[in-house]
Amino acid sequence: MKKALLSALLLAAPLAAHADEKLLSKQYSACMDKPDVTTVGMHECIAAETARQDKTLNAAYKTLQQAILPARKPKLLDAQRAWLKFRDANCGFQADPDGGTLAGVSAAACVMQMTADRAKELGDLATEAR
Repeated sequence: MKKALLSALLLAAPLAAHADEKLLSKQYSACMDKPDVTTVGMHECIAAETARQDKTLNAAYKTLQQAILPARKPKLLDAQRAWLKFRDANCGFQADPDGGTLAGVSAAACVMQMTADRAKELGDLATEAR
């Protein structure tokens, strides 16, 4: 039930067309599927998954950085900084102060999903660059 609610929140997000739950870990699914998960518990599940996805993102970034020509590295850095700024602004907007407790869950889920999507994107680019 809680997972269905979070899925609905992800579908309502502006980047829902890019949402891909297959990118998220089994640990995250198991955490969200607990029958007694609360809003606080949902935040904990999302935070843990965001940390996992952030590690994946950092590894993909480093791999891509090593795979591209030195002249392209500053552009990659600029693109990543711009993406981080966009992610934080986009997901921060979802933390509507009038949206109740689920607005915070939605904003956190947005960061998690966008991070997972970006990790995949950079990983795919690294594979193509090799």
